[in-house]
Amino acid sequence: MSDITEIIKSRFSANSYNTQRKLSDQEISDLIELATHAPSAFNLQNWKFVAVRSEEAKERLLPLAYGQQKVVDSAVTFIVCGTLKPHETLPAALKPTLDVGIINDAIYTGWLNAAQNMYENNPAFQRDEAIRSGSLAAMTLMLAAKGRGLVSAPMIGFDQSAVAEAFNLAPTDVPVMLVTVGYPGTENWPKKPRKPVKDVLEFV
Repeated sequence: MSDITEIIKSRFSANSYNTQRKLSDQEISDLIELATHAPSAFNLQNWKFVAVRSEEAKERLLPLAYGQQKVVDSAVTFIVCGTLKPHETLPAALKPTLDVGIINDAIYTGWLNAAQNMYENNPAFQRDEAIRSGSLAAMTLMLAAKGRGLVSAPMIGFDQSAVAEAFNLAPTDVPVMLVTVGYPGTENWPKKPRKPVKDVLEFV
């Protein structure tokens, strides 16, 4: 297993991709399997991924991403979504955790009731949760890509409504970001410096 410290410190946001090197559907699926190990509240797992990897789909996405060439040049661009109404999908998502004995019936029922109370009549909180879950999954995806010798980039520069329509997203799918993934090209910037820890950490 690659050293996680090195993966984190060497990851950068790519703009240049090797257009000659592709990823198989299995390699793409393997990345998403790793991404699904991200955490989520109640283990909601309220995320969805659309892998834009055909030439036709890339060309469809390009104008919706304001002409950013990396969505065409990368091996795949993921539309990373968080999903709304997570209290409705939680029973099925949480059932395997009950079945293997990690939680008992009381905890299972308690979590379902708590999620119902938290999300059912609170669309703003549902959206917040969708963005949290999608973002955590996207970061896990990018670290997984780096661990496999790939580069990636998160993108917020896209027309969310147009992407949702063009790629037939459900009304409950919130496009959180795009993530391009592939093999590195020759024109990427080096890792950008980070703020000192003392500027972002407070002890209390």
